Amino acid sequence: MNYSERLHKVIPGGAHTYSRGDDQYPTNAPQILKRGKGCYVWDNDNNKYLDYGMALRAVTLGYSHDEVDAAAIEQIKNGNNLTRPSVVELEAAEALIDFIPGVEMVKFAKNGSTAVSAGVKLSRAYTGKKYVVRCTQHPFFSYDDWFIGSTVVKRGVPEEVQSLTLQFNYNDLASLEEQFQKHPNDIACVVMEAATTTEPIPGFLQGVKDICKKYGAVFILDEMITGFRWHLQGAQKYFNIEADLVTFGKALANGFSVAALAGKKEIMNLGGILEKNQERVFLISTTYGAEMCGLGAFLKTLEVSKREDSSNRLWKFGTELMNGMNAIAMELGLQDYFSVEGFACSPNYITKDMQKNVSLEHRTLFSQEMIKNKILMPWLSLSTAHGSEELDITLNATKNALKIYAQALERGIDKYLEGPCIKPVFRERN
Repeated sequence: MNYSERLHKVIPGGAHTYSRGDDQYPTNAPQILKRGKGCYVWDNDNNKYLDYGMALRAVTLGYSHDEVDAAAIEQIKNGNNLTRPSVVELEAAEALIDFIPGVEMVKFAKNGSTAVSAGVKLSRAYTGKKYVVRCTQHPFFSYDDWFIGSTVVKRGVPEEVQSLTLQFNYNDLASLEEQFQKHPNDIACVVMEAATTTEPIPGFLQGVKDICKKYGAVFILDEMITGFRWHLQGAQKYFNIEADLVTFGKALANGFSVAALAGKKEIMNLGGILEKNQERVFLISTTYGAEMCGLGAFLKTLEVSKREDSSNRLWKFGTELMNGMNAIAMELGLQDYFSVEGFACSPNYITKDMQKNVSLEHRTLFSQEMIKNKILMPWLSLSTAHGSEELDITLNATKNALKIYAQALERGIDKYLEGPCIKPVFRERN
């Protein structure tokens, strides 16, 4: 029995995140990984791969960063999880509040889904309203029913819950205004990312904030991916916008399990216990929400990121990578079929078929060929561990992969694709 079969035998989906599942990778991808260091990972047979997955974008300083690991281990030796709030819990909360503009209180959690769902709950409590409006083009906010019920994977979510989440389009203020006009007194919050791969048009983000204020809704920005990447202080700082509530995770602790819901005290404090006769809101309450090793890792990640100017380093490497990969596509006459676009700190590669339609089959082929060159590239997540040597390795592999890509365009992809096509995570049926 191989590793994939063993995983599926004991874990639904074969992994604890659907993005790590077999259906997200070509068949020649390593079935299981044993360790990572810097920007490299090794499988259980000790095959080494240059990695651009970086733990689903959670690692910005590189795997097994010595200083971050040491800070986490120090907190483990302090007991890791105590009966009352810990010193590092207080220090971490104060550090985040001091560092992120507009943040007055914070609640830590172990994953982003918990943090965003808590923001939705607080918004409903604060406004007394029930509907949530989320951005259609942004791929994931939570595994909880309020979000999953708005996708095609609705099974297990009651219709009553599904109906409470509405949608609007990115860079389209009219579509957001339309939802508020349909439900003028019933929308609790708007949930979105500041940006993914598309630049916000001038005035769009401020326009969302203004509409929220006009109708008395809470403006929530999900910074799970943008935080520590677009700017160390988040996309809020990069785009000069402040939300009412903001959520962080992923790179917050360089791969350790730390997420955060943060924002204005008047909203956050609804989860408090000091206001006399205030009706209670049962906010995030988890045994491991303030686990000390993760918070120690967060504090050290913040220190190292400031010292090493990590965000600007991601932008610099990303710019060189994008320019290099696009130049190779141009050299091979593939610029209409393969390109790297988006923000240089978090770029995205686009694969198209002979009709110039976006193609998952061709994405699978490119990923398959990169793996043959010992590069794991399900997407493009950068870290400060990626340097000039890795850039050269990547560009050489890209040229090799795109030569095969060109042949597949000319002769048919079936002759080159060695297994099934990767599939969208959000699909109705397996």
